[in-house]
Amino acid sequence: MHTSTQEKDERRTRRIYLYIFYLCSVMMAIITFYALFVSIDEYIKTGKVVIGEILVETEFPMKGLAKLVTYLMIVTVVSWYCVTKLGGDKVKNIPDSMKAVLQLIVLGIGVIALYEFIYNFIIWNSLITADVINGIFRLDDINIAYPNPKIPWNLVFATKMSLSALLISAHGFYTISKHKFR
Repeated sequence: MHTSTQEKDERRTRRIYLYIFYLCSVMMAIITFYALFVSIDEYIKTGKVVIGEILVETEFPMKGLAKLVTYLMIVTVVSWYCVTKLGGDKVKNIPDSMKAVLQLIVLGIGVIALYEFIYNFIIWNSLITADVINGIFRLDDINIAYPNPKIPWNLVFATKMSLSALLISAHGFYTISKHKFR
């Protein structure tokens, strides 16, 4: 009797992770398509686009609440977590040589994400400070024309998404590493 109760609980838990993953995936798709649609429309009208700006400017479900970029950051991390809970045990069956390669790849991605997060955060804070010294208070509409001067990136978007990438890569590295090599 104990094993059937435990099996039911495991199936129920797995179903919860699956539902949350699907919900997060749908939310990511909706947010992404909305941003693409509005950005393309803006580009057609003005000939300019700032990567991520529409996600930072749009507050949902009403003005004064969370921005779409915050929702996107949260659902990417939560969906990754659900994926690892659903399939994380599959890592045990991967050959050690493949685990080593995956660890190195994820470590490289993590280092890049860490650098990008720190870089974007420092630039964002520096520009906020410079603005405040000049009597201007703006947080969300600061962008940087890097890496392509023709296509600037909103720093709130860049910072939040690089943080998301850092969290995902760190968790991925942990997930691969927790299964001991033979």
